[in-house]
Amino acid sequence: MSGEWLAIIMFAIFLILILSGYPVAFSFAGTAIVFFVLGWTTDLVDVSILNGLFSKWFADSVSNLTFLAIPFFVFMGAVFEKSGLAERLLTTIGLLMGPLRGGVAVAVVFVGTLLAAATGVVAATVIVMGLLSLPVMVRYKYDHRLATGVITASGTLAQLVPPSLVLIVLAQFIPVSVGELFAGALIPGVMLAVIYAVYVLIVAWLKPEKAPAIPEEERTFQGWALFREAVVSIAPPILLIFAVLGSIFFGIATPSEAGAVGAMGAVILAIAYRNFSWKLIGDAARSTSNITALVLQILFASTFFALMFDRLGGQRLITEWLTALPGGFWGFIIAANIIVFLLGINLEFLEISFIVMPLFIPAALLLGVDLVWFSVMMAINLNMAFISPPVGFSLFYLQSVAPPEVSTADIHRGALPFMALQGVGLIIVMLVPATVTWLVQAVGLG
Repeated sequence: MSGEWLAIIMFAIFLILILSGYPVAFSFAGTAIVFFVLGWTTDLVDVSILNGLFSKWFADSVSNLTFLAIPFFVFMGAVFEKSGLAERLLTTIGLLMGPLRGGVAVAVVFVGTLLAAATGVVAATVIVMGLLSLPVMVRYKYDHRLATGVITASGTLAQLVPPSLVLIVLAQFIPVSVGELFAGALIPGVMLAVIYAVYVLIVAWLKPEKAPAIPEEERTFQGWALFREAVVSIAPPILLIFAVLGSIFFGIATPSEAGAVGAMGAVILAIAYRNFSWKLIGDAARSTSNITALVLQILFASTFFALMFDRLGGQRLITEWLTALPGGFWGFIIAANIIVFLLGINLEFLEISFIVMPLFIPAALLLGVDLVWFSVMMAINLNMAFISPPVGFSLFYLQSVAPPEVSTADIHRGALPFMALQGVGLIIVMLVPATVTWLVQAVGLG
């Protein structure tokens, strides 16, 4: 048997393992070890490739300063989540939007987008927004499907809105900087948030009973008091997020340096709002270590897998198949979107990033695909997959914290209109690449 077909069998067995629920890092490492032994015994690979493995681990992972941004941004988001800053934001913006029909749902979109920018982690954003906003919308007699749909859709923006962990991980596989990916994803992320908000307002206008305004007697802050609370609660977190992203866009700081400032800034805000405690720091550090350890574990195991797959000729074979697809450039783009969407229904973004992107990038380079544009499309696609019934991850995150009166059917059906809206966003980005490339060029990154 040729090395190429041994590589294809290796990849098929790997997919079977992860789709059966076996941990992805162990699936990567286990199949790599088994097929290394098979390749060695059949003289298809040499034992000396292990020397290259250790060099690759150090060069691509241990000494890669980009990965320092992951724990900093995760810690920043964890402090936002656990200190009550997100709750205060939602309450204040909800009161500002209170007189408007659908105002609470619009506030959820706004705060969900900000929290997505602060955390970069979908699970954290969806769960926090579910705990904070879903009981409130149920109490105000919002349609359950609209309420759950807006939470899952806005929370899943954490995969797209900078400083998304998806973009940081993707930068490992493509020859562009994290700053370029952040700049390219910002306009599409804001565009999707605006599309969600406009949809909510249209629904509230056509069917007022689905998204009523907050009763006047429940608007605890009004006039000057509401303005003061808005300035105190909203301005500092927004300024911190924009300062962090702006320092990256304009080359003032590297992603890891900006992440460190963001993490420290979140702690300072917690102190300023009198929500600081050492338990808060401990809980945030624990969340950060769990996510960071998961990323590095998958990274080390996937490096061995990718090295074996390439040495057996699998990468060359996949690249030939992808570049030979009917339609050339657009055939590849459509096929890549379909593959990522289908995988995203069952797999987490980390798994997809480590599995699929190394296979796509060589073909994308040969076909002249703009890699920032391509990566942003993949991130939007993952948003769609993450809220797609019946097994989208965001649906289960929300289901785990939903009040009893909100059914699983409501959560799943509520996601369908927002999937369609994400599809509209994907088509816009696909047909108008300037939505991605304009800001990259404007800030001098591209």
